[in-house]
Amino acid sequence: MNSPTVLVTGATGTIGSALITELRTRGATVRAMTRDPRRSVPGAETVVADLKDPESVAAALEGVDTAFLNSPSEEGAAQLQIRFADLAQRRGVRRLVLLSQYAARLDSPVRFLRWHAEVEEHVRRLGVDHTVLRPNLYLQALLGFGATIEQGWFAAPIGGAAVSAIDTRDVAAAAAEALVGEEHTGRIHTLTGPRAVTHEEIARALSTATGREITFHEATDERFSEALCGVLPPWQVAGLVEDYAHYARGEAAEVHTGVADLTGRPARDVIDFARDHADAFGRA
Repeated sequence: MNSPTVLVTGATGTIGSALITELRTRGATVRAMTRDPRRSVPGAETVVADLKDPESVAAALEGVDTAFLNSPSEEGAAQLQIRFADLAQRRGVRRLVLLSQYAARLDSPVRFLRWHAEVEEHVRRLGVDHTVLRPNLYLQALLGFGATIEQGWFAAPIGGAAVSAIDTRDVAAAAAEALVGEEHTGRIHTLTGPRAVTHEEIARALSTATGREITFHEATDERFSEALCGVLPPWQVAGLVEDYAHYARGEAAEVHTGVADLTGRPARDVIDFARDHADAFGRA
């Protein structure tokens, strides 16, 4: 039997690059989609396509059995993903695996959660075989705080709320199983870490791993926004403030077994993440 051909969108990103490795260990033939014609993805057939260019996406989908649908941060990301799903159905793609977000729902006050829910709802209406993955806050998002963590601190508007944050390596492993397995049709898997942790607990884990004292400071929405101004576009800053308000309300603390259900092993703890990334945070 020939191995399935899997198209990975966002193939050069944090999850996409890890997913390609996971798929190859499972015997899949991988087609990596990138917008950059200068990039070649090791271990995969590299195709150049942009979600904003339907013709290039249609060409990338030729001969594909299953597809992993992720997208770069775009204000119109939901519509780009919806169009991808339509093209995939027309090209005969057998299964879609959607990268959504924890607590996605159409009536959410958080724009990112609404956008993901719109994509989920559209794919359900299409009737295509699909699986939805809803990961919680990525632990790798802490790498974006790297500059201040190296100075011994980081800040966010979250207070003492706990979040069942997840390592993106576990998201990739779960996605690989959903793409190659046959028993996940129509299922929604919520992906979290093994426990909910506060940002103060994260700071302690980073301190232990790096051998340096790292502290967490509460930030107001205004200070958080000011720090991101000029780094991210205004719509994305506003969305992140909404995300953190969602976390601060205690709405992202539930622990789910999605990673273990899909991969057969427990999700990585924040201690594992901190140990494996200590160099990035300025190991003493």
